Amino acid sequence: MSIKEIFPIDKWDFKSQSIFSNLPAEDYDLLTAHQIEQKYGKGEIIFREGAYPPGIFYIKHGRVKKYKVVDGSGEQIIYVANSGEFIGYHAIIAEERFPDSAAALEESVIVFIPKEDFLTILQKSPILNARVLKMLSHEFTVLVNNLALFSQRSVRQRFALQLIVLREKYKVNFQPNMPVEINLSREDLANLVGTGRENIVRILSDFKEKGLLQTRGRKIVVQDVKRLVEIANFR
Repeated sequence: MSIKEIFPIDKWDFKSQSIFSNLPAEDYDLLTAHQIEQKYGKGEIIFREGAYPPGIFYIKHGRVKKYKVVDGSGEQIIYVANSGEFIGYHAIIAEERFPDSAAALEESVIVFIPKEDFLTILQKSPILNARVLKMLSHEFTVLVNNLALFSQRSVRQRFALQLIVLREKYKVNFQPNMPVEINLSREDLANLVGTGRENIVRILSDFKEKGLLQTRGRKIVVQDVKRLVEIANFR
């Protein structure tokens, strides 16, 4: 059974994976002519809020958190970007500084594409232009849904929903009934849900007792996604 049959996952996930697929060879070659591939260790900063954007970033392998610093110390994670997604292009299109920061959640391989190449191909290629516009529109919908989530749902409901979304992001070569390990620290989970670490630990314990999930060290394995959908109250 697909998650889409019981939960509207598209409303909570960006769709940048196909933005460069099947571009004309000339356009693709121009776009990637000066790209640089770089490895980032866990926790390493990719870009910081307030900096001028030098280009866009493609996550070839790994996962990245987009976040804002709260009160100069804590974080609010806005989104977890997965392999195949692009980040950092919003600021370039808006001709503004980065509105948030990005850091690797695990060892990741990131491809950097210079701003000049991205803007040149964006002006030259109507296909890419249309895709970027569509992607921006969808991401606005996702962010609006997240805003409504924080204002209308309890911490328990928010956590259940984020576990559903993270389970999809952490699937690798997935087969039916295969366990999916969510490898995220309790602190990052708390920053994603918008609560304290102690609340996450308490709700995790409750979910474990009810058979909704298992934990393997810091890793979380969802066992009953249907129950989580019911708790999240999003069908």
